[in-house]
Amino acid sequence: MKLHTGSLFWETTVDIKSFKNGARKELYDIAIIGGGMSGALCAFVLAQEGYSLVMIEQNEVGGGSTSANTGLLQFSNDIMLHELIEEIGEEQAVEFYLSCKKALQQLQEVADHTSFNVNFHTRNSLYYASTEEDVSRLKKEYEALQKYGFPVEYWEREDIEARFPFSQPAAIVTKGDAEVNPLRLCIGAIQYAYEKGMDVFEYTEVLEIDDQDEYAVINTSEGDFYTRTVVVTTGYTPAPELDVPQKDLKITYAVATQPIEDLSFWHERMMIWETKRPYLYMRLTDDQRIIAGGLDQDAEKLLSSTDATEKKFDELKSELKKLFPNEEIRSEHEWVAVFGESTDELPVIGRHPNESHVYYLIGLGGNGTVYSMLGAYLIRDEITGKGNSNQSILEVER
Repeated sequence: MKLHTGSLFWETTVDIKSFKNGARKELYDIAIIGGGMSGALCAFVLAQEGYSLVMIEQNEVGGGSTSANTGLLQFSNDIMLHELIEEIGEEQAVEFYLSCKKALQQLQEVADHTSFNVNFHTRNSLYYASTEEDVSRLKKEYEALQKYGFPVEYWEREDIEARFPFSQPAAIVTKGDAEVNPLRLCIGAIQYAYEKGMDVFEYTEVLEIDDQDEYAVINTSEGDFYTRTVVVTTGYTPAPELDVPQKDLKITYAVATQPIEDLSFWHERMMIWETKRPYLYMRLTDDQRIIAGGLDQDAEKLLSSTDATEKKFDELKSELKKLFPNEEIRSEHEWVAVFGESTDELPVIGRHPNESHVYYLIGLGGNGTVYSMLGAYLIRDEITGKGNSNQSILEVER
């Protein structure tokens, strides 16, 4: 499955992202299938436990959805807290949001342990009401977040106008979110595990997983791998041995502008998104670019003509121009990417219902990196027999 097309920005920020295939061990403790963000964060966490690890990636590490990730890290999700409470109950919904908040701290720890700068910065997020009709819903979310101790402020229209060159009916500001260069974070996490002894096999296609009594056999294009445990982290591509419950795959459009010398119009370098669905989302980069994405649509409607795709990019830049009318918005990179969502807008993490040696970490949705981080610790806890409050929330069959 082709996960992106166009000119990717993050690939221009990385020089080398390949790993030499090691000498294959007779038996591994854990095999991680997939070398994207989910696999990388899982490798980082499990490498600290002293396991013998192998990562198997069908192309090059970081070359799938991670390269197209826009790098916004937030504890708020596509499904608001008060809506999630209505869906799965107060205790579990609040616990999941708390885990997302904790995952941001854990991602900071990953960034601190990489051997090079991954451009991780703590940021606040502005979440604005796209229309007057959305104000009551946004206020309800503010009240829910405040009730359970999340760091949040409520802004009226005049508060927004005092800080930005645009006006919106209302907004909430969440604190303690972050931005990152996702490709550098992914490669840095893999390198950390690699230096601790993890073997990495790139350009190795998994053909079948045979779950046996004492171990699993992974049949690949490069031969068989034997392992006590398998963790499947294949993202939006089909997961071996499992039909992950997804909505239809989506596509999103993104642009990275040329560097902008003066960004004083952008208050505190906040990340910005909105209540409308599909929503516009945006952030800044260390080299003074705006990265913006949105205009999501069903993957089956993927535009085949260049002209149609260009119109989407023009529409995205037009939306930016509405917010920042005095700025010259010129894109230098434009790309289209595939992503997926589960039916309840939560990730799919846990043991296969029928195969005891096989686990899944599928960070579906718009908050995939945060999901992958909390999921890596959930997988660790399941493998080691520890309890984890998210296990029943995110289990594969729920």
